[in-house]
Amino acid sequence: MTVFHIVLAFVVVQRLAELVWSARNTRRLLARGAQEIGAGHYPLFVLLHGSWLIALALTVPAETPPHWPLLCVFAVLQLLRIWVVVTLGPYWTTRIITLDSAPLVRHGPFRWLRHPNYAVVVGEIAVLPLAFGAWQIALIWSLLNALLLWHRIRVEENALQSRRTIAPATGN
Repeated sequence: MTVFHIVLAFVVVQRLAELVWSARNTRRLLARGAQEIGAGHYPLFVLLHGSWLIALALTVPAETPPHWPLLCVFAVLQLLRIWVVVTLGPYWTTRIITLDSAPLVRHGPFRWLRHPNYAVVVGEIAVLPLAFGAWQIALIWSLLNALLLWHRIRVEENALQSRRTIAPATGN
């Protein structure tokens, strides 16, 4: 197994585990009365992330040596991803799920950014291909991701607007 295979397998397993975790949290939130907003664009994100991984698998030669500094940046992005997931706890999903009675989380990385998970994903989509010399994949999927995020952030901000007046959460 090459470094590329190991990294790609890690990302695939990570994404699949996140989908399972997200589905669990989504079910629990919906059972508490939460609502999903913007479900129509969600399949586009699944397609984007899936095609990004497939493009990497099909176009990057397995024996390509990594650019280690960029691979280290990718590793740091994974730690930031974990920080976001842990900070949101039972509220973390891959969908836009809003529970009106829940205050917005304003600690952890949310002290500095409204959408830290999206910032991590922007970095991942660019950095992982670049770490293996696939600048075309980094460019194309970064542009596609930017278009989807532009729409998603507007939808999410509209969905969360009414909750911005609720007192900040101290836990979660």
